[in-house]
Amino acid sequence: MNTESSLIERFLRYVKIDTQSSDESDTHPSTEKQHDLAKLLVSELNELGLTVDYDKDHCYIYAYLESNDESSTEDLGFIAHLDTSPEVSGKDVKPYIINSYDGNDELLHTEDFPELKNHIGEDFIRTDGTTLLGADDKAGVAEIMEMLSYFKLNPGIKHRGIAVAFTPDEEIGNGTLFFDLKRFHASEAYTVDGGKFGIIEYECFNAAKATVTIRGKGVHTGSAKGIMINASLVANEFIDLMPQDERPETTEGYEGFYYLDKINAHCESASMEFLIRDHDEAKFNNRKQFMEHAASIINARYNDDLCKVTIEDQYPNMSVFLKDHMYLVERAYEAIKQLDGNPSSQPVRGGTDGAVLSSMGLPCPNLSTGGYNYHSRFEFASVQEMTKSLKLLILLAGN
Repeated sequence: MNTESSLIERFLRYVKIDTQSSDESDTHPSTEKQHDLAKLLVSELNELGLTVDYDKDHCYIYAYLESNDESSTEDLGFIAHLDTSPEVSGKDVKPYIINSYDGNDELLHTEDFPELKNHIGEDFIRTDGTTLLGADDKAGVAEIMEMLSYFKLNPGIKHRGIAVAFTPDEEIGNGTLFFDLKRFHASEAYTVDGGKFGIIEYECFNAAKATVTIRGKGVHTGSAKGIMINASLVANEFIDLMPQDERPETTEGYEGFYYLDKINAHCESASMEFLIRDHDEAKFNNRKQFMEHAASIINARYNDDLCKVTIEDQYPNMSVFLKDHMYLVERAYEAIKQLDGNPSSQPVRGGTDGAVLSSMGLPCPNLSTGGYNYHSRFEFASVQEMTKSLKLLILLAGN
């Protein structure tokens, strides 16, 4: 399966297309430029001779490669997302290949990223340090497309019916908003949106967003005594009520957190957005109740209903929905072993499209792509791990 050069060529082609989503938008997709990559993929899928269904309104692509194995009865799906994170620019990405990384790269230092010590001698793809790379998730997109190309170019190799889907806006939590299960041929699938090769993810956070609004009272500062209520300062009081040791920067593994994502404040009013995360459902619900309790504490202090909390659930822990489909995880473990890998699982400290899709009845564990340092200008992809991730998809589709 010597498809490494074709895979990397494809990946480099995709990352040069800016597909950054926007959490400030109320359109779907959030940015029209996601269609730029979608249209290219539709063209390439048509060239491969697949059945292609392009939702031009919402930027979803569904495609299907029929099985060439009469003994195969179950189709298998693979899903990746088109967009890149709003956190760092994805415009004018300049991918750069490092051959045989030796630890002395000007951008990627082992002192800053200890994981790099495990990749000495590998070939990397990174940027010039001014943008993200887009391996999240164009590595997954490229690996899925290269898998399809592999089977089309090798018709004698048996495979199951393969359904693929490419989604928009995963990075802003809307990747499944208009996902149509009726247009997706498979009843079981994998998202291809992970990192280190060999890790299979089937647990994630329960997630919610809490919007906190505070009504202040502004008067002239010269006559403010006993009258002014500075909403900016009240917002600080609310933040101080949050547990100091339950933040993203102080937690790991299965530990949940509160994350102050945005704040906009002046004297008359303030608004904040918090992300609430926990793997344990009971603890997750307690966290939501704590946010509401914090508002009641503020209101009691001022004897006024000036602080309000609105909570919106975002996605569930997919482990609840995958417990009866763990054969998908076991199958991936066995395929990784065939590739001389060491399979393992770890909880996702975030979410994937697969979390919501699993809750919708489409079980979706998450597979690796070979990408690292997502959502940053230090993002890179290991050529060797991308190749192994591609081979993993081929093995799974062939079983």
